[in-house]
Amino acid sequence: MFASRLARQACLANLRVTYQNNVRVQVHSLHLQRCSAAGLQKPTVYIPRHRLAKAFSTTPRRAIEGPSTSSTLEAPKRVWQQLRTFTRYTFYFVGSAAVGLIVLTATIFLHDAFTYTEKHIEGVPVAPLALRPERGGPKNLPITKAYLGDLEEENKDVKNKPHLVIVGGGWGAVGVLDSLHPGDYHVTVVSLETFNTFTPLLPSAAVGTVSVRSLIEPLRKIIARVKGHLVNAKAVDLVMSERLLEVETLSAQGIREHFYIPYDKLIIAVGSVSATRGVQGLEHCYQLKTIGDAQRIRQRILDNFELASLPTTSPEERRRLLSFVVCGGGPTGVETAAEIYDLCQEDIINYYPKLLREEVSIHVIQSREHILNTYSEAISRYAEQKFDRAGVELITSARVSGVHPDHVVYTKKQKDGTLEAHEIPTNFVLWSTGIAMNPFVKRVSDLLPNQVHKKAIEVDAHLRVKGSPTGEVYAIGDAATLETAIVPHLLDLVDECDKNKDGKIDFEEWGIMVNRIKQKIPMAESQLQKVRELFEIYDSDLDNSLSLNELAVLLQEIGNKITALPATAQVAAQQGKYLGKKLRRLARRRETLEANEIVGPGADEAVSSPFRYFHLGSLAYIGNAAVFDLGRFSFMGGLAAMYAWRSVYWSEQVSSRTRALLMIDWIVRGVWGRDLSRL
Repeated sequence: MFASRLARQACLANLRVTYQNNVRVQVHSLHLQRCSAAGLQKPTVYIPRHRLAKAFSTTPRRAIEGPSTSSTLEAPKRVWQQLRTFTRYTFYFVGSAAVGLIVLTATIFLHDAFTYTEKHIEGVPVAPLALRPERGGPKNLPITKAYLGDLEEENKDVKNKPHLVIVGGGWGAVGVLDSLHPGDYHVTVVSLETFNTFTPLLPSAAVGTVSVRSLIEPLRKIIARVKGHLVNAKAVDLVMSERLLEVETLSAQGIREHFYIPYDKLIIAVGSVSATRGVQGLEHCYQLKTIGDAQRIRQRILDNFELASLPTTSPEERRRLLSFVVCGGGPTGVETAAEIYDLCQEDIINYYPKLLREEVSIHVIQSREHILNTYSEAISRYAEQKFDRAGVELITSARVSGVHPDHVVYTKKQKDGTLEAHEIPTNFVLWSTGIAMNPFVKRVSDLLPNQVHKKAIEVDAHLRVKGSPTGEVYAIGDAATLETAIVPHLLDLVDECDKNKDGKIDFEEWGIMVNRIKQKIPMAESQLQKVRELFEIYDSDLDNSLSLNELAVLLQEIGNKITALPATAQVAAQQGKYLGKKLRRLARRRETLEANEIVGPGADEAVSSPFRYFHLGSLAYIGNAAVFDLGRFSFMGGLAAMYAWRSVYWSEQVSSRTRALLMIDWIVRGVWGRDLSRL
């Protein structure tokens, strides 16, 4: 009571109460000051903590504390604390960086210490058939039934597994290899190149934005995961009756040699070549399909600028040297034109006479009305406006009729329907106008019946080559095209779905047939959404059933509306991963399938559903800007879109090694510019 009353009196008298160490209260007042002046001792009152809290609960805080100068006293203290906190975190950051550098240096040292050691290999076993292969086949050639590394310790468990041969080393082949389980198959990859190439960034490599080394991954490193073999050769022929693949290679003396590679399953993933379209003079053009193409293009571009900078070069010759013509307005052509423009704006203008930049001209010749015609209309319009502002000349609705060493001839239709010829003086022409069959694909297509497609091998929904022994030969990527025709399956569909065997399909049977069509031709699913409406439209005699003639017309029109899959890396990668997963399931369930006598086409269908393509969007670079076509949505823009484009391509790299190299290239280009040396 005494403590509570004393506290309240102190508050009412506008006194200052100080709480010390949770239990001690010292009361100051004018009266106490007078007592102190008179030489009397200042009284101290001790109050329990719970009573003090009760006493203060009914008194405002300001009344208790009274006037104070704590804020002015604490300001320097607060500044000191902030400075100390900043110093502490700076020390932590610098210390962490130093420790990280020390750890990295130690790691590199340890790596080198264990890498540069002497390794001795003695007594490695080699299969006799690998040294002296048997001969056979229609041409009596050597048959490589064994390889030099088959008897090595790490390969012993796969040498007797089914032999899987993959022809090609592109996106589709890598997709298969990434999806296979090690040890399921005895894998052989036949490829002219010893590396896989990230083809979407070839336009960047053609002008030195990125290094070609940043776009390739050695195939042997990829194959090593599945304990496979690489044969650096070119596939030239196929003997399906004996399951032999004929390949061609060069000996040490430069002599062409041929031999057979036997297979249990064969995957054709050799890609495609550029379409010529019957144009004369394409030997004067450059293409952009391989690393070699990118290196040759880069050298020609730099040669042109060096020659144009010579004082002895005439003005007319200088303008011809600095004229760049791109034939084709697809993604490759557009991106190459954009990269050449960036090279001129960011490097040529800084290190060459500025007159050269003024006289540079870039021309894109497109046979359609718009560039990037497979993208949305908004994206095509945005890209055209971007090129127009940059001074890139777009020549649409025109066709190249001839390419000469010093100029290009193209024709353009006039309003009266006549064709008018035009010439563009140039010393650089890029040909990028579609695809055609690879020679090996053409050979396989000629061997098979009913293969009438002009650009690729036709495959079914399980990616099996039509006409080949079922379950033995597959094709993926640019080398293949999924069948879209439904009419050839008409009789089989009627036989399966006509339950009452009257030769007609009623509505109930039509529903069953729709499901069967979706299984055989998955791409027809979008055309078969309105089942009842289709039935009623094509039931011309109104007898509530579809005759064979009515069905033929219906299926023919549905097939005509189906769009074939584009020849892109995205399609090839998805097909490769699908096929790799299917083969992995076949290997794991081999004994079960054989016990149930499921062979041929039934095995594929028992372990996997048909292939379905999921479009993840298309993108293109158009010069410090990028466009994205995501189906219903389109995204286009400047710097932000360009970094989004880079992020997508960076994430799609084959390995962390190429990701690191690509990031370094972009940083080097941003800080120091492109490498303008001519190698």
